[in-house]
Amino acid sequence: MDKKIMMKKLKFTIVLLMIATLTFAQESPRKQATGKIGAATAIVDYGSPSVKGRTIWGELVKFDEVWRAGANENTTFSFDKDVKIGNTIVKAGKYGFFIIPSENKEWTVILNSKNDAWGSNGYNQELDVLRMDVKPINTDKNQEALDYSIGEKEITIKWENVKIVIPVQ
Repeated sequence: MDKKIMMKKLKFTIVLLMIATLTFAQESPRKQATGKIGAATAIVDYGSPSVKGRTIWGELVKFDEVWRAGANENTTFSFDKDVKIGNTIVKAGKYGFFIIPSENKEWTVILNSKNDAWGSNGYNQELDVLRMDVKPINTDKNQEALDYSIGEKEITIKWENVKIVIPVQ
């Protein structure tokens, strides 16, 4: 009887170790950027993939297709107070964030009321709260891991050789 209990405990421990290993060894770890924009606290939660020698824009992330703006689960933007992004008032809440990159024109950034999808599979344009075109900025510096940062009046995204600045008030 003691051997059966010990074996069950051992199996349970092995399963827990496997889950912990998979959770902490993700290729694209979850990250958060937090900051104040005016009186509002903004949080960006995202999976942060790395370039790893790949061409990102136009190859890994296809032009003219909706991209989840990170890895794995949806990238989300959260605001504890209403903010203004471009000309749109965005109510306090949590939103899915997507980007449609383009090779020869401005890129479209999207906030969507569905915030719990896996990647862009659950994206539904009818649930868009905001669509805004922004000009991507090409940089000479390679940003290896996808990075979001929150400034006093913007949210900035950097990856590979591109930077995007989203004005927020």
